[in-house]
Amino acid sequence: MNKDNYLEDRIICMLKSIYDPEIPVDIYELGLIYDIQISSKKEVKIVMTLTTPNCPIAEGLLSEVDKKVKSLKEIKKVNVVLTFDPPWSKEFMSEEARLELGFL
Repeated sequence: MNKDNYLEDRIICMLKSIYDPEIPVDIYELGLIYDIQISSKKEVKIVMTLTTPNCPIAEGLLSEVDKKVKSLKEIKKVNVVLTFDPPWSKEFMSEEARLELGFL
């Protein structure tokens, strides 16, 4: 496993520790993370969405993603980008998340 894959796995592990307060599933398995990019300078860009554009905890969730990923000592900078294109749907959830929520 190369260093970027190892770092991406650690970032994913951090993201899996963040839960949507209204749904008992972490944001990664929920399918809210669209992309993780790691530059050679160890700067990370995370493209994510929310279950709804009117999410009342949006700012807190984005802040938590930023803070947790920055806590990895190798990471120099984090840029969390919020998008609603494409809009989130339950099809983005992992099979595990759909099973846990009774969608399978």
